[in-house]
Amino acid sequence: MRQGRRWLRGVWPLVVLAVLTGCGGFFVPPDNSSGGGGDDGGGGSTGTARVYVANQGASSLSAYTVGDGTLTQISGFPMALGFIPVALAVSPNNNFLYIAGTSSISVYAINSDGTLTAKNNGAVASVASLDISPDGQWLFGLDQFQNMLDEYKIDSTSGALSLQDNPVYTLGDGETATPKMVKVAPTGNYVFAALGMGGEVVFTLNTTSGAVAQVQHLSVGSVQTNDNALAVDSTTAHLYIARSGNNGGIAVYTVGANGVLNSISGSPFAAGGQPYSLTMDTSGKYLYAANRTDGTISGYTIGTDAGLTALANSPFSSGSLVGSLAVDSSGLYLFAGSEGGSPDLGMFSFDTTALGQINLIKSITTDTATSPAGVIAVAATH
Repeated sequence: MRQGRRWLRGVWPLVVLAVLTGCGGFFVPPDNSSGGGGDDGGGGSTGTARVYVANQGASSLSAYTVGDGTLTQISGFPMALGFIPVALAVSPNNNFLYIAGTSSISVYAINSDGTLTAKNNGAVASVASLDISPDGQWLFGLDQFQNMLDEYKIDSTSGALSLQDNPVYTLGDGETATPKMVKVAPTGNYVFAALGMGGEVVFTLNTTSGAVAQVQHLSVGSVQTNDNALAVDSTTAHLYIARSGNNGGIAVYTVGANGVLNSISGSPFAAGGQPYSLTMDTSGKYLYAANRTDGTISGYTIGTDAGLTALANSPFSSGSLVGSLAVDSSGLYLFAGSEGGSPDLGMFSFDTTALGQINLIKSITTDTATSPAGVIAVAATH
């Protein structure tokens, strides 16, 4: 394990909070019955769905309770962070929220009413994306400045982070990584990293020991191509990649033995301009891509061979520079965060007649002091 670069902080500045990214992926929610609670900061969230929104423009965090077609702002939000948020991750048991800033990962206990209690047990790190293993044991950050994956052991009671490893990944000759997203497989045995023009790296993960090892590098073959975001189906049979530039679209790969990726027939499938985030509905039958430069969301039916067919009326209008997607725990709503606003946060329902189609039912814009601003990440409780 590499030492000397990152250590846990004994005293955490009061101004520090932290946010995924792109939580725009998919994994099977584990049992949420574990909890702690009360003033000791061990958590204590209920089954009520919440949505947390990282606002780069305002250096703040917004939070909402999800109702029947409604969003209700949680008391005390928006909350000033004192730093620019980068990414968010909610623990699988909904007890903790992790927020990545430009040089830190902060830990917050999620209380039963959705409010947060700051914990002084985060980590010093500069990561582009966060994700947590389905068993809640390991948090991964995709390092922004080095070809490295930051892995932390999560204390199940306090949410505290302790550095486990900093495995270095390798690319092909002349290839450069632009870290975009880290995603842990729903089955827990692989970690995938989207590296922009650097393609993808696949790691195996031993969830008992936390050991990770690179097993494949997938090249995009062109400096004009960027891989921006990832989604994985519930059985880790297929990996979906939001790809922009040359040969852009939604690339689909089978995940074979030892995590080896192979492109399926017809891949990549057409998308809008600069697909930047991906998510699936809770049934795993539909895939959605946020098209950043178009301000739209493309929707697809997933075939038995994992091939994609565009939904009727797709793409669907969203906000300017839409770049983050999340589905709430009920599976009834999709949330889209847009860095350019109009709206900053959109709440879409899944159509019960035209299956897979989404309908905008709630918009939150920056015309009031309590609205999101410059949304960079959206994370929903599981």
